[in-house]
Amino acid sequence: MPVTKPVSPVKASTQSFIEVEDVKDDVLLLKDFSAAIVIEVGAVNFWLLSAEEQTSTIYAYASLINSLSFPTQILILSKKMDISSYLEYLETKIKMKKDDLMRVRLESYKEFIKTIVKKNSVLEKKFYFVVPFSPLELGISGVSSGLKKEYVIARAKTALYPKRDHLLRLLAKIGLRATVMQKQELVELFYNLYNPSSTGRMLAPIDSYTDVIMTSN
Repeated sequence: MPVTKPVSPVKASTQSFIEVEDVKDDVLLLKDFSAAIVIEVGAVNFWLLSAEEQTSTIYAYASLINSLSFPTQILILSKKMDISSYLEYLETKIKMKKDDLMRVRLESYKEFIKTIVKKNSVLEKKFYFVVPFSPLELGISGVSSGLKKEYVIARAKTALYPKRDHLLRLLAKIGLRATVMQKQELVELFYNLYNPSSTGRMLAPIDSYTDVIMTSN
C-alpha cells in the first residue's frame, strides 16, 4: 500500500492581507471600494522660528484644522535614515579632489557624519494628509449593486478633487509645501512600507512592469 505524504495546508499569501486594490492616477482604491487621495506635506523646523513666528504658525495650523468640513487623516511616518548613499557620494568627491587639504577636510566631515549616526538615531519623518472617500457616498443603490472599479474611481475623483484643491489652498496659506502623490509615488510608498529593509528603494516606472503582482478572484 503506497504511503501518502502529508500535504501542508494552503497558507494565505501576503496579498490577502494588503488592503490596496488598485491605484489609478492619484486615487488609491481599497478592497472595500473605499478610496483616498494622499497629499505629502513638507516640514517646518519649528524650533528655529522666533517666538512670534511659532505663535503665528500654531494659530495658522489651528485655523486650517477648524476650517475643514470633511474628514482628514494626518499620518506621520518616522524611520531611521539611511545615509549610505550620502557617504558614497562623499567618498566619490574625496577621490575627485586634487587638493590635499580639501581631501582631508572632506574625510574629516565624512567621519563626523558616521560618528553622529553611530551615537544617535537619525530619523527621517514624512507627513501626509489623507482625504478618504467612502462607498456610502455612492448611495444605497450604488452599495447594493455590483460595483466596478472604474465607476468607483470616477465617482471618487468627483468627490475628492474639490476637497483636495481646498486642502492644498489651506496648506499654501500657512507656507507648507504640499504635493499630491501620483501612482508612481503611491506604489513606492506602499512598497517601502511592506518592505522595511528596502531602505527607500525607488521602483522603475510602474507602467513598465508586465508581471502580475496582485490578482483577485
